[in-house]
Amino acid sequence: MNLSMLKCGERGRITKIDVAGPLKRRLMDMGILVGVEVRMEKIAPLGDPLEVNVKNYSLSLRKKEAEGILVEVMK
Repeated sequence: MNLSMLKCGERGRITKIDVAGPLKRRLMDMGILVGVEVRMEKIAPLGDPLEVNVKNYSLSLRKKEAEGILVEVMK
């Protein structure tokens, strides 16, 4: 599943970043790396943008960006 499919409050571990170019570099600079745990904080009323917590930082991502980040749900 991808990051945009997580529900509010759910946690996941990044398994793959399936984007390329400048976007991949920007995501990596923000700390979005394979193996990192993320938590979905908020989803805007229309579903875009998403707010995720990565390494105790809140990041806002567009839904299109989050669709390229594959995660496994953690219980």
